[in-house]
Amino acid sequence: MNILAIDTATEACSAALYLGGEPTDRKITSTYQLAPREHSRLILKMIDGLLKDKGLAVSDLDAIAFGRGPGSFMGLRIAAGVVQGIAFSHDIPVIPISTLKVIALCAYELTQNKNVLVAIDARMDEVYWAAYYLSAGQWLLDGEEKVISPDKIQLPEMLINKDKTWVGAGTGWGNYADRLLADTGFKLQTMLPDCLPTAAVMVQLAIKEFEVGNMVCAAEAIPIYLRNDVAKKPKPVIL
Repeated sequence: MNILAIDTATEACSAALYLGGEPTDRKITSTYQLAPREHSRLILKMIDGLLKDKGLAVSDLDAIAFGRGPGSFMGLRIAAGVVQGIAFSHDIPVIPISTLKVIALCAYELTQNKNVLVAIDARMDEVYWAAYYLSAGQWLLDGEEKVISPDKIQLPEMLINKDKTWVGAGTGWGNYADRLLADTGFKLQTMLPDCLPTAAVMVQLAIKEFEVGNMVCAAEAIPIYLRNDVAKKPKPVIL
């Protein structure tokens, strides 16, 4: 099982390669760069570098995962276009992964807390919001992912459970922390406003999706913007 993962949904740009036949400590190789507005220049080089380092061709891939959003409009279009181009030309299945879910797993790896409130700054005085929790080895979504004003967040019922502690992760906690939890009386264990998605973490989620067959064809590798006014399909990048 060989899976490539890419993420360009935020200011971070990253790619990761999972090789099922490698020893455990070498199964995942990755590259990451904090580079706003440079994703289109970097991502193809990252992919090429990872494949060449392992002596692989694109045709050796069994699946490609990408951060489907929500996130940066241009960033999501770049990732979807690249993935569609590779998948179309080589008939490779695609695994779309939620950006917010990836951030939840990133936060878990930093804190070991299984309950994560994810908020990405969506601009226009809004955040991309989701409440994820880890149960029986699966990351589950409480409610739905949404774009919403920080003042209108409604905390999940299970969040009020006094036996649970939660972590806040994502750039929204850096800009809107005081408004996200205003008037709730709820306190987080910690906040991770600099927690960004990475392809190295994403590919861990992609492995599980691959194992249960949760994949789509290239034509269905569509970004999830959450805003209705940016729904044009990206053009595939043919490699």
